[in-house]
Amino acid sequence: MNFNDFKLHPDILEGINSMGFENPTPIQEQAIPVILEGKDLIACAQTGTGKTGAFVLPILSINANKTSNHSKVSTLVIVPTRELALQIDQQIEGFAYFSPIGSIAVYGGNDGGNWDRQRAALEGGADLVIATPGRLIQHIQMGYVKLDTVEHLILDEADRMLDMGFYDDIMSIIKLLPEKRQTLMFSATMPQNIRKLAKTILHNPVEISLSVSKPAENILQAVYMLENDQKLELLDSLVKEKDYVQSVLVFASTKAEVKSIERKLIQSNIRAKAIHSDLEQREREDVLREFKNRKIQILVATDIISRGIDIEDIDLVVNYDVPNDPEDYVHRIGRTARAQSDGVAITFVNKKQKILFDKIEKFLGTTIFKIRNPLDS
Repeated sequence: MNFNDFKLHPDILEGINSMGFENPTPIQEQAIPVILEGKDLIACAQTGTGKTGAFVLPILSINANKTSNHSKVSTLVIVPTRELALQIDQQIEGFAYFSPIGSIAVYGGNDGGNWDRQRAALEGGADLVIATPGRLIQHIQMGYVKLDTVEHLILDEADRMLDMGFYDDIMSIIKLLPEKRQTLMFSATMPQNIRKLAKTILHNPVEISLSVSKPAENILQAVYMLENDQKLELLDSLVKEKDYVQSVLVFASTKAEVKSIERKLIQSNIRAKAIHSDLEQREREDVLREFKNRKIQILVATDIISRGIDIEDIDLVVNYDVPNDPEDYVHRIGRTARAQSDGVAITFVNKKQKILFDKIEKFLGTTIFKIRNPLDS
């Protein structure tokens, strides 16, 4: 199957071809026809499966087929983080390059110029608005945002938005939308609170669930059993002066720990930087660009911030802390071994976190290889 089979608008097909995409992913195969038919959809699919293209391409095609001028907001995409908003906006820009469709990413930050650009686009009526809930509500409260023309509502990474406490914000935004609309919900997991939300805002939705809750086979997984005070030394020994480990993503549980790890790695003369919510948007973009260009060896992040990170060729993922949710473990280690390449994922487990890691092994239905801790010798 190729993208021509969906009968997308020629301008969008030209954008797809120019970006070098040839064949749709499984989530795109299943979701695009449903969206083109105008049906509501709830889809369980993780980052890395092509889910952004699954909703962006049909929505762009629908917009491109309109004969009216593109001066009103027709599509609202709500996302949990500014990184994901920018990532989706960049994909839209590529796919819609040969069409008159416009989009704007609406997210927080202290850049006054950014606020003005967002306001101008919202007042002028960008076709697609990709927004974080809090920032969009700030604009709405100023009185110039009109959402009564929205025909398509998309909630991306809905589970993460609920984890971050955005439920009330989401519902207050939805109250401003027309009742007659198409609603699409994408979520990496499908807990009870997501199903409850879906029943509230979707109408007879088609359900798609991909078998993505298991790590790719080309990820070598391993575990070190160790004490907390051994973690940094072990991480140092795994990456320092190792030419074959050029790109490392380290996950920690809290922003404070992310900052601490960054500081200690730099003290060990390791090229490392952290990405967290205290950074300005421009600073985050600079850090990601340096990581992509291999100017820094280690990027340290939390789960929430990592959702907007879409980088290939990551050699090693390190779970500095065991995640609380097995699905988060799968999401983390799925950042390596992208695009058919091989990858390695290592998890540091102390005595207190052993129970959490047992849950992960039970979820995966396998025992992960335990490596002898070299610091115990």
